[in-house]
Amino acid sequence: MPELPEVETVRRGLQPVMEGKTIDHVVAHRGDLRFPLQKDFVARLHGRTVTGLGRRAKYLLADLDSGDVLLMHLGMSGSFRVLHQHQTETPGHFHHRRDESKAHDHVVFDMASGDVVTFNDPRRFGYMKIVPRTELAHEPLLKGLGPEPLGNEFDAAMLAHACRGKKTSLKAALLDQRVVAGLGNIYVCEALFRAHLSPKRQASALAARSGEPTEHAKRLVTAIRTVLNAAIEAGGSSLRDHRQTSGELGYFQHSFQVYDREGQPCRTRGCSGVVKRFTQNGRSTFWCPSCQK
Repeated sequence: MPELPEVETVRRGLQPVMEGKTIDHVVAHRGDLRFPLQKDFVARLHGRTVTGLGRRAKYLLADLDSGDVLLMHLGMSGSFRVLHQHQTETPGHFHHRRDESKAHDHVVFDMASGDVVTFNDPRRFGYMKIVPRTELAHEPLLKGLGPEPLGNEFDAAMLAHACRGKKTSLKAALLDQRVVAGLGNIYVCEALFRAHLSPKRQASALAARSGEPTEHAKRLVTAIRTVLNAAIEAGGSSLRDHRQTSGELGYFQHSFQVYDREGQPCRTRGCSGVVKRFTQNGRSTFWCPSCQK
């Protein structure tokens, strides 16, 4: 499933063709994705101008001039394809041909500019929902999400407070969207490696008895910000289904330090360890037992 960097990459790719632009026409080729589309879904989008295109955790949020917000989630295999008026191909390094089956082109936005934005999702785990802006704070899909890891509110003190007294593993805590929003398996593994913290360590280690953040918490916050910014700059990671809106693959998978590197030498300078993999909470965890304590 795309994580925060992949979703942010998609947002940046859609921004030039959607933000400040009018949706001339919408076609929904089916009445449901992961969940049924609202009965007035298409009608509420026709003729509306996208006043802003944002992101919350792994969700894309398109603000409309009607006061509604189009909430979009990529699911497991969802992606957006942008077709410009005079451009029928998307050449580039690591170019990957999109699925051309119209059965997988579920929602098509014809922009007044002539651009066409198509949501393609072979597995149909993605979903869209229109929510009034005034009700967004109470939207069940967003309510309860933790702070944005790249936002100003996210710091060592906040992370320590969220993890204080938790007996769960550090990795499980970071995957909990109520603790911090947008992190997934890949970037949690990478951040823990960069912070030299074991994924097996208890989450409570991030807070001292007084509740103050420990050095572990400070290192981890820095590592999370570093790995996410680097991944966004590289266009995300191209494992399985992720594609940028241009059709290109992301590059960050070439910078993985531990993820998917089982049996390979640790990349920490001076460490003679080997990357190991084990199953944790039903997911593969990659780490170096020698330098992650």
